[in-house]
Amino acid sequence: MAFTLTIDCGGGGIKGSVLDEAGTMRAQPLRVPTPYPLPPELFVKTLTQLGERLPAHDRVTVGMPGMLRHGVVVATPHYITRSGPRTKIDPELQEAWFGFDARTALEDAFGRPTLVLNDAEVHGAGVVAGTGCELVLTLGTGLGCALFDGGALAPHLEMSQAPVRWGMSYDTYIGEHERRRLGDALWSRRVRNVVEGLRPVFLWDRLYLGGGNSRLITAAQLARMGDEVVVVPNTAGIVGGVRAWTLNAR
Repeated sequence: MAFTLTIDCGGGGIKGSVLDEAGTMRAQPLRVPTPYPLPPELFVKTLTQLGERLPAHDRVTVGMPGMLRHGVVVATPHYITRSGPRTKIDPELQEAWFGFDARTALEDAFGRPTLVLNDAEVHGAGVVAGTGCELVLTLGTGLGCALFDGGALAPHLEMSQAPVRWGMSYDTYIGEHERRRLGDALWSRRVRNVVEGLRPVFLWDRLYLGGGNSRLITAAQLARMGDEVVVVPNTAGIVGGVRAWTLNAR
């Protein structure tokens, strides 16, 4: 039986666990705060140190925020900042992260086959049914997005950086900072407005809302989104680490 170390990297925290082939966790998830400033070398060190505290594993799946292509970072929104989300961007960090081959660096550090995807894509791998057009939106520090067609992962769309209104990106408009400022009721209305705005763009068969803040959407707003919109557990960001290997070609 192969065991998979899955690490879910967020703007505020990095958590991981080891899963068996059925996607069952073999250890309680461990979480560490995301350190800032966070150059790529510290990112790799943080993940390997987390992995050393967990049971033995045969391969590694890492989900991280931003645009990645074939395991190479094109852009990452939080890790280029000096002190974390919504703080000033550090030009040196921005340069260091652009083109960083995260998959190769982590594969070398762990000494095991490694898959690196956007965190919403790993999350989606844990919940999609594998039929029809399925969109996954994760609500946390910002907004994550992953699209699946018949269970196949589509090229990543960095929806979080698109403008939505008042000069704000989706990342800001329904991110954690605005949720705290508005309160759950008004924030939930914003989430529903985003869902309704994206509906004619994707015409999904199912929409999954995940991430740590999805459980804070009020029942009234969720009911108005329709039966094809489903809230899924945040643990999918770890559980999806096994299935990601079958849904995505390395």
